[in-house]
Amino acid sequence: MDGKIILASNSPRRKELLRGLEIPFEVRLISDIDESYPDEMVPTEIPVFLARKKAAAYLSSLKENELLITADTIVIIDNQVIGKPLDRDEAIRMLQQLSGSTHEVITGVVLTSSAKQVEFSDHSFVDFGELSLDEITHYVDTYCPYDKAGAYGIQEWIGYIGIQGIRGSFYNVMGLPVHKLYQELKAF
Repeated sequence: MDGKIILASNSPRRKELLRGLEIPFEVRLISDIDESYPDEMVPTEIPVFLARKKAAAYLSSLKENELLITADTIVIIDNQVIGKPLDRDEAIRMLQQLSGSTHEVITGVVLTSSAKQVEFSDHSFVDFGELSLDEITHYVDTYCPYDKAGAYGIQEWIGYIGIQGIRGSFYNVMGLPVHKLYQELKAF
């Protein structure tokens, strides 16, 4: 693509993954974007809805030669959306809920230029083994689960000891489905 790519995310994981594609980009941030969604919304539609909402906040500042990437990742278990934990107790509860079960991770991505917008999502299923309370509290107290949907980073210690299997993209679980993103960027 000719022009500049803008990543609208402060996520260290998204920055790392986009750098891995060897595509030059810059980070642009707007704080306090409303990330609410209608209660009746189907959970699988939430990530693209939120990524579109984030893109709308940047639209007025987007220059003609810029392409904006916005994304949102959620975890779904038993048709319940699990976002980022607010505190230690909530992080522990979330990980206890994920322990010994399979959950779905969905990342919605929106590519926006002054001329058009493309949106897509990717779905991965993660099988967690049984985690003890000691393992969960060690992770919560040693790592930083508060900026991660589902209170965990698959690339961290808890992923090493807890993940039994994945169906779908590992990178999607990290927060950016880079294979799909690369294909969409080429087509854009």
